[in-house]
Amino acid sequence: MSEQGFKDYKLSEEITRSLESLGYQQPTEVQSKVIPVAIERKDMTVKSHTGSGKTAAYGIPICEMLEWDENRPQALILTPTRELADQVKQDIMNIGRYKRIKATAIYGKQPFSRQKVQLQQRNHVIVGTPGRLIDHIEKQTIDLEQIKFLVIDEADEMLNMGFIEHVETIIRELPQDRVTMLFSATLPKDVENLCHKYMNHPLDIEVKTEARTTSQIEHSIFSVRDENKLKLLRDVTIVENPDSCIIFCRTQIRVEVVFKELNKHGYPCGRIHGGMEQDDRSGIMNAFKQGEFRYLIATDVAARGIDIENISHVINYDFPQENESYVHRTGRTGRAGHSGKAISFATPTEEKFVAGVERYIGFEIPKRNNPSKEAIARNSPAFEAKISRRTVKKDKGSASNKEVMKLYFNGGKKKKLRAVDFVGTIAKLEGVTADDIGIITIEDNASYVDILNGKGRLVLDMMKDTTVKGKLLKVHEANRK
Repeated sequence: MSEQGFKDYKLSEEITRSLESLGYQQPTEVQSKVIPVAIERKDMTVKSHTGSGKTAAYGIPICEMLEWDENRPQALILTPTRELADQVKQDIMNIGRYKRIKATAIYGKQPFSRQKVQLQQRNHVIVGTPGRLIDHIEKQTIDLEQIKFLVIDEADEMLNMGFIEHVETIIRELPQDRVTMLFSATLPKDVENLCHKYMNHPLDIEVKTEARTTSQIEHSIFSVRDENKLKLLRDVTIVENPDSCIIFCRTQIRVEVVFKELNKHGYPCGRIHGGMEQDDRSGIMNAFKQGEFRYLIATDVAARGIDIENISHVINYDFPQENESYVHRTGRTGRAGHSGKAISFATPTEEKFVAGVERYIGFEIPKRNNPSKEAIARNSPAFEAKISRRTVKKDKGSASNKEVMKLYFNGGKKKKLRAVDFVGTIAKLEGVTADDIGIITIEDNASYVDILNGKGRLVLDMMKDTTVKGKLLKVHEANRK
C-alpha cells in the first residue's frame, strides 16, 4: 500500500471531489503504480488480479485527461463480458461525475437501434464487448476517430473467450497516436504478442496479490457426491449463515436447479446466467447489490467485473475447472479490506481440478467435515431469524447519487437545443453555478440534466418559469434509469 494519497497525483478539484464522495482514501498498490504513469500518457501492461482496484487505476487518469467540451468519444474500454462493461461504465461515471464525464456501455443482447441512438449523443467514454463493437464499426454507427485512450481489460479472459482476433480488428480502426493500457490477471503468449504488436514501448507493471488470497479470505473444501450437494448446501448455509453470498455453478441448468431448491425453502435469492436477457441480468445484479436478497446463484458470467462490497461468502457449488476461475470466483469476497470465506464442494471426479488450483494458489485448501446435526440444530434459530430480514446496502456512488437530481426537459435536438444552452441558462439562476451542473444528455425530443450538490429541487422550481433559448420547456424529475 502506498503512503501517497490521491491528492499527491495533482488531480483536478472535480476528480478529487468525486473520489472523496466515493470514499476513496488511500490508493491501492495497482493504483499507486498505474496512475502517475498513465497521467504521463505512457503505454503499459498491468498484471493484476481481480479486486485490486484496477478499474479506478485507469479510470481516474482517463477522467482527469479527458476534455469535456470534445463532442466525440476520446476513450475506448474493451471488456470481455456485459456485466464488466456495465460496472466499468458506472465506475467511470462516478469518478467523472463532477467533470460531467459521460460514458456509455455497448454489448450484445441489447437492441442495436437503442445503442445507435446512444452513440449519436455526446459520449466521452465508450465501454464495450468486442463483438458488438465490431457490429457498430461495420455498420458505421460508431465514431472512433478521436480515440486517445484505449484500455483492454481482462485480456486473458478475452483470449479464453476467443475475442483476441476481434480485439485486433478494433485496434486497427483506432488512431495510432493514442495511449494503450492492457490489464490482465495472467499474461499468456498471445496476449504478450498483442502488446508488442500494438503498443509503444509499454511499461510492464506487476502487482503481486497472492497474499490477499490467504490473508483476507478463509478457504475451505468439502468432499461430497453430486447427489448430496443440495442437502450439503442447505446444511452449510444454516451453519455459516452468510450476510451476503454468491453460489457458483458450472452451467445454466445447475443454476436453475439450485435456485428452485433454495427458493422452495424460503431463501431470499436470485440467479444470473448467460441464457437470461441482459435487462433481467442487470435488474438482478442491482437488486443483489442493494441487499434485496442474500443469495445469488450464478455461472462464471458473474465472476468478472462484479464489484460488490461486503460479500461475506462465496460457495463453489461446482468446483471450477480452470485455475484462474477459482481466483476470480473467490475474489468476489474479502474485498476492500474486509474478510470473507470461500467454500468449495468437490466430487471425487473433481479432485484433479482441486490439485491444479492448489498448485496455482500455492497452498492446500483445508478440508472440512460435513456439519453435524447438533451444529445445524444449534444454528437454525439464528439462520431463520436472519433469512426473514432484509438489509439495504449502500452501493458505490450512493453518497454522491444522493445529492444528484436528474431533470427531464421536453425538448431536444429537434428544437435546436444543445448542452451549452442548458449550462448557460441554469448557471445564471440565483444560487446556482456551472459546478452544480452534471451530465447532460440531448435526445431528439427530450433532454436530461444532472443537477449536483443537492440543488436539484431549487433548479427544478426555478426552471418551471425560465426559458431555454427562448423556449419554455416542461420540466420534472426524471425516472432513474
